[in-house]
Amino acid sequence: MTLPALSLRPYTLATLRAALAAGWQMACRTRILSFLYALPFALLGVLMFVLLHGQGLLPFVLAAAGGFMLFGPVMLAGFFGIARAAERGEPPGPGAIAAGFFQAAPALWVLALVCLLLFLIFATDAAILYSYMVGGTPFTFAHVPERALEASRFAFWAGVSGCFIAALVYVVTAFSVPLLAERRAELVPAVVCSVRLVFGNPGPALVWAGILGVLGVGSALLLPLFPFVLPWLAYAGRELVRQVVVAGDEKIY
Repeated sequence: MTLPALSLRPYTLATLRAALAAGWQMACRTRILSFLYALPFALLGVLMFVLLHGQGLLPFVLAAAGGFMLFGPVMLAGFFGIARAAERGEPPGPGAIAAGFFQAAPALWVLALVCLLLFLIFATDAAILYSYMVGGTPFTFAHVPERALEASRFAFWAGVSGCFIAALVYVVTAFSVPLLAERRAELVPAVVCSVRLVFGNPGPALVWAGILGVLGVGSALLLPLFPFVLPWLAYAGRELVRQVVVAGDEKIY
C-alpha cells in the first residue's frame, strides 16, 4: 500500500488551544463509549494501588503512575476508532474500538514494544532507588507522617530518572503514534515526523509535553478523573496531528 506524501506545518500555542478544544468536543460527543473504554484502565490503576499499598509499597504508586504514561500511547488506537465512527455519523460501539486497532498500522505494535521496554527499564531503576531510599520496611498511609522525607526523596529521584525516559518516549511517539494509528505513514517516516515536529517547534512542544505530563500523571494518581481526562487528551492529540501533518509534496524521510 502506497501512502501519500506528507508535509509538516509549524504549530503554535493557538494550535494547541484549538486542538484541546476540538478534543474536548469529541470527548463530549462520544462521552459514554469513551468513558467505558477508559474505565478498565482506571480500574487497573485502582488494583495496582491496592496491591502496592497492601504490600507496604505506597511510595511506589508515584512511580507506577508516571510509568503508566510510557506505554499509554498504544491505547490511542481505540479512541481513534471511536472518533472515526462518530465522524461518519455512526453510533459508536465496541466494534469501533476494535476497528481502531485493526485499522492501525502493524508498526504501531513495534512502538508499543519499545515503550514497554522503556517502561521496564524505568521500573527497574525505580525499584533500585526504592530499595536504597525507602528500604524493605513496609510503608503505608499510616507511616506517612514519620517517613514523608523518605517518600519525597524517592519521588524526586524517580521523577528525575523517569523524565529522561519520558522525554525520549515523547519525542518518538507524540506525533508518530497518531500517524500510525490512522495509517497515514510507515514507521520510519512517522518517527522522523515526530522528531522534526518536536525539535522544530520547541516552545509549543514543551507546552504540549507539560499538558500531557501534568494531566496524564495527575489523573493516573486521581483515578476518578482518568476516564474523563484520557479521552480528551487522546482526541486532542489526534486533532493536533491532523492540523500539523497534512498531505503535500514533501516526503518525510
